[in-house]
Amino acid sequence: MSIVVENLTKKYGTQKAVNNISFKVETGEIVGFLGPNGAGKTTTMKIITCFMAPSEGDVKVSGHSVLEKQNEIKRLIGYLPENNPLYYDMPVLDYLQFVAELQGVRRDKIPLRIAEMVKVCGLNKEKHKIIGELSKGYKQRVGLAQALIHDPEILILDEPTTGLDPNQIVEIRKLIREIGKEKTVILSTHILPEVEAISDRILIINNGEIVADGSPEMLRKQSHGQEVLQVQIADYSSKDELITALQSIETVGMVDPIEGVDDTFILNSKDGLSSSRNVFNLCVEKKWVLTQMTPIETKLEDIFRELTTN
Repeated sequence: MSIVVENLTKKYGTQKAVNNISFKVETGEIVGFLGPNGAGKTTTMKIITCFMAPSEGDVKVSGHSVLEKQNEIKRLIGYLPENNPLYYDMPVLDYLQFVAELQGVRRDKIPLRIAEMVKVCGLNKEKHKIIGELSKGYKQRVGLAQALIHDPEILILDEPTTGLDPNQIVEIRKLIREIGKEKTVILSTHILPEVEAISDRILIINNGEIVADGSPEMLRKQSHGQEVLQVQIADYSSKDELITALQSIETVGMVDPIEGVDDTFILNSKDGLSSSRNVFNLCVEKKWVLTQMTPIETKLEDIFRELTTN
């Protein structure tokens, strides 16, 4: 069940909240949707879920256009908005019954779906309470249960783990990963480690435009543009000789000693090249002791900051 976003634009007066973006999400793919506040994430999600019409462009959900087939699309989607819309004066079970009826779940299957949602969302201890009496974390679980009650093919989650404690976050992440094996999932969050833990692919939006699209590993590679190694070498005769020898390696672009750490250097390889084997061979040739050679990965946080900070 794919989602195809084609040249999507949303204008508020003269301001473009979303500016001519295009991307595709395939069945069984969990896509993390990242961006600073005001970047266009929530606007895009509202358009995909038919809560808002685009100014230009189109979104096709399983071949249905949001411009023409809103009711069909809504049946396919489970949506947890950022501001979890719950009826605080309703008991949990009554609310899930109400939502199931709204979503067109067959009456004879509603009890089974409610029982399953209570189990998978961890609501058993709180299921008889009034929603307004629940903690923020349990309210979030009820919101997730309502998004899943009709067994949708597509799940759109805007900040799904807000207010959850660390144990609950692990449980919800596990649930989302399981769901993502069979369903299409778009997940928006400000918690970058969460995106890495759950997502197969990451989209980063800034100022209404897509500025990155790829797996976490691919984004790190694109951001680096080169291999970076932390190297520690012992038993050399002269530091100047060591640096000169490292810089003479044809795959090495730059060598920088780390201040305050003896015998340790940051080594940048030239674009598209690897120096690890050449460094090892040099140490063998010179009879130096190579005590450390560790690739340095760019953190997703650094990539996000680089792409979204003007």
